[in-house]
Amino acid sequence: MMTNHICFIGGGNMAGSLISGLISNQYPTNKITVTDPDQQKLDQLKRQFSINTEIDNLKAVEASDVIVLAVKPQVLKVVCDNIKTATLKTKPLLISIAAGIRSTDIDRWLGGNNALVRCMPNTPALIQAGATGLFANTSTSDNQKNIADQILSSAGITLWVDNEAQLDAVTAVSGSGPAYFFLFLEAMQAAGKQLGLDESTAAKLAKQTALGAARMALEGDDDPTTLREKVTSKGGTTAAALASFENNNFNDIINQALTAARDRAIELADELGKD
Repeated sequence: MMTNHICFIGGGNMAGSLISGLISNQYPTNKITVTDPDQQKLDQLKRQFSINTEIDNLKAVEASDVIVLAVKPQVLKVVCDNIKTATLKTKPLLISIAAGIRSTDIDRWLGGNNALVRCMPNTPALIQAGATGLFANTSTSDNQKNIADQILSSAGITLWVDNEAQLDAVTAVSGSGPAYFFLFLEAMQAAGKQLGLDESTAAKLAKQTALGAARMALEGDDDPTTLREKVTSKGGTTAAALASFENNNFNDIINQALTAARDRAIELADELGKD
């Protein structure tokens, strides 16, 4: 495990999740600093994790080897302008978990030639069950990629892409993906209630079924197609439900939804990257 000094700029939920994961993996707390304009938030993080806290971004960056940009996309340019003098001097590894802003724009805001890894995590990272896509620019060394991987994998699995444009697809599949499953759970619960179950029973059955199916897909050797076929008896109840899905163009609906998410990710990157 690397022991670089890591500075998280922004003390929100995702930063807290990564910090929690790092500490669970025995990362030294004295090597972690968080900055945030909200002193109450900093005090809470210090009590919870016994880490260093700092209001001054510039001061924290000057003392750190790795900077995790964990702020809202709308304020990232302001943050980059604020820390630019320090990053130009110390040349730390920069890791951005700010959604929708391309690495080329972040690098430009910071003066250029920075080692930069852009990440697309998702909300299950809050319970260390996340899925994160990562892209490294050409200024990033293999060792720096390994450092970024160790930090992000503390909150779940990590997968690297070779082309930054693929992060838009990652956004569509896993970044926005939890909401799709929540929507499906909502629909299953509502249908179960419509079919005569009480609300609590329908909710418990739907959630446990989702958990069980996900575990079978993750932990077994069979792919989703084989798993579906194994549970589908010809002429049975599952076959009837799946035929209904197919008749209502289920696959087309999913493809259209993910394409819309991907296209919106591209639009947002264009908008947020403007100076």
